[in-house]
Amino acid sequence: MTTTAPPANRSRATLAISAAVLGVIVVLFFVFANVYTDILWFDQLGFLNVLTTQWIATGAMFLIGFVAMFLPVWASLQIAYRWRPVYAKLNSQLDRYQEVVEPLRRVAMLGIPAVLGLFAGVTAAGQWQMVLQWLNRTPFGQVDPQFGLDISFFIYELPVIRGVIAFASAVVLLSALAAVATSYLYGAIRVNGREIRISRTARIQLALTAAVYIALQGVSIWFDQYATVIQPSDGFLAIGAGFTEANATIPSRGILAGIALLVAVLFVVTAVIGRWRLPIVGTALLIISGLLIGSVYPWIVQRFQVEPNAREFEAQYIERNIEATRDAYGVSGLEEISYDATTDAEAGALREDAETTANIRIIDPALVSTAFAQLEQFRQYYQFPDFLDVDRYEIDGRTQDTVISLRELNPDGQTSQNWVNNTIVFTHGYGVVAAYGNQRTDDGRPQFLESGIPTDGQLTNELGEYEPRVYFGEFSPLYSIVGGGDNLELDFPSEGNDDQDGNATYTFTGEGGPALDNVFKRLLYAIKFQSEQIFLSEAVTDESQILYDRNPLERVQKAAPYLTLDNDPYPAIVDGRIVWIVDGYTTSASYPYSTTVALSEAIADTYTPAPAFPLDQINYIRNSVKATVDAYDGSVTLYAWDTEDPILQTWQKVFPNTLESAEGMSEQLLSHVRYPADLFKVQRNILGAYHVTDPGSFFSTDDEWRTPNDPTSSAAAPTLQPPYYLTMQVPGAGEPGFTLYSTFIPRTASDNERNVLTGYLAANADPGPDYGKLTLLTLPSQTIPGPGLVQNQFSSDPEVANQLALLERGETEVLRGNLLTLPIGGGFLYVQPVYVQSTGETSFPLLRKILVAFGDSIAFEDTLDEALDALFGGDSGAEAGDGDVDPSLPEAPTDPTDPTDPTEPGVEISAELAQALRDARDALLDREAAYAANDLVAAAEADERLQEALERALALSD
Repeated sequence: MTTTAPPANRSRATLAISAAVLGVIVVLFFVFANVYTDILWFDQLGFLNVLTTQWIATGAMFLIGFVAMFLPVWASLQIAYRWRPVYAKLNSQLDRYQEVVEPLRRVAMLGIPAVLGLFAGVTAAGQWQMVLQWLNRTPFGQVDPQFGLDISFFIYELPVIRGVIAFASAVVLLSALAAVATSYLYGAIRVNGREIRISRTARIQLALTAAVYIALQGVSIWFDQYATVIQPSDGFLAIGAGFTEANATIPSRGILAGIALLVAVLFVVTAVIGRWRLPIVGTALLIISGLLIGSVYPWIVQRFQVEPNAREFEAQYIERNIEATRDAYGVSGLEEISYDATTDAEAGALREDAETTANIRIIDPALVSTAFAQLEQFRQYYQFPDFLDVDRYEIDGRTQDTVISLRELNPDGQTSQNWVNNTIVFTHGYGVVAAYGNQRTDDGRPQFLESGIPTDGQLTNELGEYEPRVYFGEFSPLYSIVGGGDNLELDFPSEGNDDQDGNATYTFTGEGGPALDNVFKRLLYAIKFQSEQIFLSEAVTDESQILYDRNPLERVQKAAPYLTLDNDPYPAIVDGRIVWIVDGYTTSASYPYSTTVALSEAIADTYTPAPAFPLDQINYIRNSVKATVDAYDGSVTLYAWDTEDPILQTWQKVFPNTLESAEGMSEQLLSHVRYPADLFKVQRNILGAYHVTDPGSFFSTDDEWRTPNDPTSSAAAPTLQPPYYLTMQVPGAGEPGFTLYSTFIPRTASDNERNVLTGYLAANADPGPDYGKLTLLTLPSQTIPGPGLVQNQFSSDPEVANQLALLERGETEVLRGNLLTLPIGGGFLYVQPVYVQSTGETSFPLLRKILVAFGDSIAFEDTLDEALDALFGGDSGAEAGDGDVDPSLPEAPTDPTDPTDPTEPGVEISAELAQALRDARDALLDREAAYAANDLVAAAEADERLQEALERALALSD
């Protein structure tokens, strides 16, 4: 018996179907891998309900959007087709169209609504946060001044109502287009020249559809009245209903809404009686009314009634805007103090500010990162951030400002890059490095209060015992596999050994990530991270855990997706652990009458490039949540900080049991909480204009301020001066406290800007009754130089310029640190550290000099203590933190590799060269004293000795 082979085309079809099915299975498995690993991650973190709530809400919104689009469009197509004229006489072109469409009609009848439904579902799914807030809305207990409605109506309800109306309008419009296309294709609508014939069933369908659409537009216009208080005004106001909106726009929208509903009724009448004239005339009337009543009339009111008398007509509405804006940004409780600052630097002026003076920070966290790296990095696989953090700790019973950072792992710093090293061996950083903010060593290095690593045997530990390992940080690897036993992880390097032999090893013992306790999970993570080694490596055991998503900001964002996070998480030692502290904000763009700001622009400065935010334009902000991330096991804790915030209360209903009470924060954790910088920067941005509360003055814009440019930034591309943390006593405060401050100068539209101080904003950053209290010092007379002017005074002073030129001789460069402004001594004291850095590859900045200014007086000395005494008539009346530093006697090296040359770390100098440098310094001091005494002969002699000493030093350095 012979058999015949199956047809070739059947075999190809079977193969193609099999390949397609296999491809779908593979894709679905990849999707499943990502979904299931997300479940494992959130479950291990303890926030699985956050993920499931998002999924349920997103899925429900997708289904609602899909069904809400699919059913009307499908019904419209079905009605138009089923009620088509059976015996309609069609032209030849339509006949050809029908021949093409008819074989695909059944698919199209379902496919077109389904495709539109998919787009609608995806759009609706993206609105899950808005809908959940509306379902769980919390009243604000305040009403808007125009309509008398609770603020929550504009925050929660109005966005949902307008979104539903817009969605419904799109559905009805697409349904109408589907009905028109089907009716035309099957002859229910016929065009003969200028004559259009519509069948009875098509007329009824289209007229009723049009009636619904016009009615929706009428409802939309009605609710547009309420939107006037959260939109820009046609008049003076940045946001909110002004005179024109209140007296013309809002009433006209009510009238237009009524006209639209009347036109909708006319379309219903057409569906019954079959005459199109009335609705067409009504539609034309609606369009003309929209132009005349909705646009022309408000323009006439604005142009001819308001603008000639704007100051008077807009006063009431400006007052609303000022009050709402100050409330929305949390500055309504601002304490304003008139500060009549003196410019006379008199002896003993700082006696009453002794504690503030003792805490003046001379270590610039933006410049000493390389010093931390050179002195405390130890190995190339550790690193420090570009900008260090400022915090405070209690040392010997006193609060001490510190510059602090973690010695984090640098994934790119390993000499041998392979999967085992990158994933199994190099898994974590090690230890905290902290320096006194107000002290330095004799040779200009930071004075560490927490430093070292067990490899050097010389640990400096003033902060107590703590778990030093950093598995979760800002520079952690993409993922690491830990806890598998056999001490495979490098803990810290051995002394004097560059390879891994003899290094201390470790095995992670916490609960930091999903367990890889079976083959199936390893396969899923091998797919997720596209690494077969996770599945094949013998180093991965049933005890292993995989750590990923390790950045503190990323972990908090996933645990609380409704928060906008501060850009500067900072580490602190709390209860024997290193934790990252993250500030979270609730924001909105729908607060009535509150002026909108671009969040990214408001917080951008020298330390912070403009970041990207999902909601960048905001007009309401609260620091509602304080979060912590354990640097060892990555555990996230969210604390409800501002429990009065209605938006936070709403999200607590959405995600119950995810936030803990702030009352549960330990005493040590509270001692490291601080007022967040990003919130402060937004508030200073607002207060540039809204420190003015008089409507007339506000309208005149005669007293607007702005944040000054950072005087140390590039003149070609200036950036705003950052706010600075300092421990000081602000005028009006009962005692010193950890404070965040910023300054103001006048805002001008021209290039002729006056760089003088107009205001000084300070926030109490210490937890307690006065936490977050804002104090604004206003200056009655604008005679105090601003930061830019002071920097110019420093640069143009002959003595300072000469000394800086000496410091820059040879292969060195001068770096100017942050210019601090302190309201002490009855005026404003400016302090700027001056660093010197070698141009060599392994150099780092050394603090060599301090610049200070008070009024028009300046001083430039080796230490802050000396500079203050020189500035204030020989005795400032207080001691600075570096009073015991003697720059002429560099610190004795503790290790043969320690640098001894203050300008070139790592290079030893001879005793003769050191003596020549000391002689040059003594001659320089003698010359300064001679000039101060107006003794030109002595100055000339000192100048000769200085020249001789420098020539000797240059000869010895060759």
